[in-house]
Amino acid sequence: MSSSEIVASTPIPALRESTAIALIGAVQFVNILDFMMVMPMGPDLAQALDIETSRIGLIGGSYTAAAALAGIAGSFFLDRFDRRKALVFALVGLALGTFAGALAFDLNSLLAARVLAGAFGGPATAVGVAIIADVVPPERRGSAMGKVMGAFALASILGVPVGLELARHFGFRMPFLAVGSVTVLAAGAAYVVLPPLTKHLMNAANRVVPSAPFDAATWMAISSSALVMMGNFALIPNFSAYLQFNLGYPRAGLSTLYMVGGAAAFFAMRGTGTLVDRFGSARLVVAGTALYVLVALGFFYSPILTLAPAVGFAGFMVANSVRMVPLQSLASRVPALDHRARFLSTQSAVQHMASSFGAMAASSFLTETADHRLVGLERIALVSVSLAAIVPLLTFAVERSVRAREAAQRT
Repeated sequence: MSSSEIVASTPIPALRESTAIALIGAVQFVNILDFMMVMPMGPDLAQALDIETSRIGLIGGSYTAAAALAGIAGSFFLDRFDRRKALVFALVGLALGTFAGALAFDLNSLLAARVLAGAFGGPATAVGVAIIADVVPPERRGSAMGKVMGAFALASILGVPVGLELARHFGFRMPFLAVGSVTVLAAGAAYVVLPPLTKHLMNAANRVVPSAPFDAATWMAISSSALVMMGNFALIPNFSAYLQFNLGYPRAGLSTLYMVGGAAAFFAMRGTGTLVDRFGSARLVVAGTALYVLVALGFFYSPILTLAPAVGFAGFMVANSVRMVPLQSLASRVPALDHRARFLSTQSAVQHMASSFGAMAASSFLTETADHRLVGLERIALVSVSLAAIVPLLTFAVERSVRAREAAQRT
């Protein structure tokens, strides 16, 4: 009996949408937290490991560069495996990389640990989103993506403040140990709760002529998310240092700041997901982009929001939420079922590559004064908003293409 016949003859238990959303949301929470917690800890890491403040962007860039390479590799084989096994494997690798961060003793050893974490964190994201796209139909996918991506906000509300406090009281190694332990629990939950997820394998086995996974809409969708991530990560790794050294924001107040920003993003994501199902993705991307331009310029280029850091930070989080939920919801509708993990892995790779380039390029253009103030962020903010302005144009084109294809399939 062939492998395709074995797959086709094996009964696959149904997975409820609510169960999938809750579990993948939890998986995304630990995955995003592993990535997010390092950037606010930048000044702590710089002090403990004798790293220049202007080089903090390299720490985030190393993770995203590794995730990009892993995503490229994963695009060739992730659709060949049970999604449950692929997810558990990625989470175990992510846990090992995170634990390695606790053993860092200088910049190079920390970069090596983040490379290991990124190599597994990128594929974990792609497989998790593929599972949601497999389980939830397009008409409810915007709301589902809003809930799953709410993990980003929860990581800011709960995870990052806790990590900052652990680092403040027990040293930078403790957050790595804590997040690595939670990631192991997430891997165990995924293995126990998820049934075998092999529907995409049956679809591929029954297809006489394989569909082409990369058309114009595919590349426009990938390019949109890449532009967003490049602009974001030119700024995000430098937030903590900018707040503390440029704006004089107290280190002890960072936890509260991330809680406020995360809470604002959480409600924005939930609301945006519902609006996407009603109005479509492109209109929400336009709204999010307009808000992003106003906040980024007001926070970095002009002094408008620097007098109210909590307002500026919350606005930045909300603007990104309003952009990312519709972009990811629309992207999940682009590929065919049997190419979904391949597409999402490629998208994740390009996103991380763009993030790495944005972080490292910004780091190379920034300079540091004697009192650790960062010089040059206002120019980087201008580049970021210029990249953001291109995204709505691409999104409208992708949405038209997807709607035309879905209409043709219904007739």
